[in-house]
Amino acid sequence: MDLFGTLRAPRELIFGSGQRHSLGRVAAGLGKRALVVTDNRLSGDLDFQDMVGKLRDAGLQVQVDSSTLPDVPVESAAASAAAASAFKPDLVVGIGGGSCLDMAKCLAVLLRHGGRPQDYYGEYNVPGPVVPLIAIPTTAGTGSEVTPVAVLSDSERSLKVGISSPHLIPTVSICDPDLTVTCPRSLTAIAGADALTHAIEAFTAIRREAVPGIAQDRVFVGKNAISDHFALRAIELLWNGLEAACTNGADIAAREQVMMGATLAGLAFGVAGTAAAHAIQYPVGALTHTAHGSGVACLMPYVMTWNRPAIESELDQIAHATGLTSGEAVVPAIAALFKRIGIPVTLSELGLAEDRITWVAEQSCGIARLIQNNPRPLPLQDMTRLVTAAYSGDIAALH
Repeated sequence: MDLFGTLRAPRELIFGSGQRHSLGRVAAGLGKRALVVTDNRLSGDLDFQDMVGKLRDAGLQVQVDSSTLPDVPVESAAASAAAASAFKPDLVVGIGGGSCLDMAKCLAVLLRHGGRPQDYYGEYNVPGPVVPLIAIPTTAGTGSEVTPVAVLSDSERSLKVGISSPHLIPTVSICDPDLTVTCPRSLTAIAGADALTHAIEAFTAIRREAVPGIAQDRVFVGKNAISDHFALRAIELLWNGLEAACTNGADIAAREQVMMGATLAGLAFGVAGTAAAHAIQYPVGALTHTAHGSGVACLMPYVMTWNRPAIESELDQIAHATGLTSGEAVVPAIAALFKRIGIPVTLSELGLAEDRITWVAEQSCGIARLIQNNPRPLPLQDMTRLVTAAYSGDIAALH
């Protein structure tokens, strides 16, 4: 088979303990007026205040927007862009979890191109480069620091929506695992499980015919030789570090493994895309108001079981990377890991009502870009079967 691969990544990615202290020097090379985007909780954090001080020490004028809300409501992004316009920032710095980084990406688009977030929904609808962006994650999960997508919540659609464009990839990402040490166990588990799901779905996504122009027609092209490299290494790192980081948050070696794993998973799914677990979580999350990472991780063993006839080779490779005995051992081992770190085992446990199973299946099938990325087809009848099994915990029904 001819090798095909594509990579989209920040112009510069800096990873390591203490690297947040390089922010001032990095920013000084990109702009003079920095809009720093975070949330209300982080704005009072000493590390955050130190980073803002580094920007000012480097000669930048700084304005802080600490209004980021979970899941980035569309209206809040539009309001922040309007409020920042008078400051005329030539640099956006996102510091925080996935929502803070997605908010920063959205503002970088709106401040350069105007309009509303809704104008850019979908793939390749950002017309050109955005305001230069520095991303500094304080959690290890979403991979937003390296991906070409910003996820927002739209009350009119009752679902999360995405803006997907290579222009959204941050100019520079600074990944300092020290910033994750204070993350509580529950957030560490949810974020890390999200990252492991990203890596697995990227590694097991459909492999499309590599026709010339595929990367220009699609933001997410499916699994390929380059995304596989990052995804498999991410799985290995997260398998080795996630439970340890949840058990002892001060274990910096484990924190490094989890953050590196989350970032590599972002590089993988940023081109390969995700699949059915993400498609199903979107309507489940809208109904249950539960964390994205909990939902996708809850679903992952069921989706992997459904996909198993199409991913035997990938399961064998995952087994080798994680030290498991065989591909058959992978799904039970992943399910057991998620259970040990506190991920709900069923959609019922997640809070989904039984009478909404059919609606969830219908909505999931409608998210075509994700369902088409799944390695095994999921027409409505089979999707309903999958969601029903995930609701009740009857994974054997999918064999």
